[in-house]
Amino acid sequence: MSITQNKKAFHDFFIEEKYEAGMALEGWEVKAIRAGRTNLKESYVIIRSGELFLIGCHISPLPTASTHVHPDPVRTRKLLLHAEEISKLIGKVERAGYTLVPLDMHYSKGRIKLEIGLAKGKKQHDKRDAEKEREWQREKAQVMKVARRGAS
Repeated sequence: MSITQNKKAFHDFFIEEKYEAGMALEGWEVKAIRAGRTNLKESYVIIRSGELFLIGCHISPLPTASTHVHPDPVRTRKLLLHAEEISKLIGKVERAGYTLVPLDMHYSKGRIKLEIGLAKGKKQHDKRDAEKEREWQREKAQVMKVARRGAS
């Protein structure tokens, strides 16, 4: 079940591979995510000293979550993956010019997981082509709908 998605990532990047990563979260963050108070729009994934970190993910704290903790809504959060997956990602990001973008935050067996994508950036003309293709699919669907109505 999806909690939040980063739809802008599909507009700005070609997603080539997807990986599911766990997240090291604090208690107040889990409560806020379960309440749906999270946003992936401005976030990105970096590799620092052989580990993956999520930066810029905004999790708005609940006012009732805790009285003694002063939450930082955009703190850096560590992502948890198998060592061989991390080494493969490091190789592709450093050599092949890929980037890592968060795509979807969801529940998996009661745990909060983050789907990250290995992506290449789109140029402006690629974005326009994708938009034209989407409009064409929309127009085609409308024509088919009208044609079906006329046949019956």
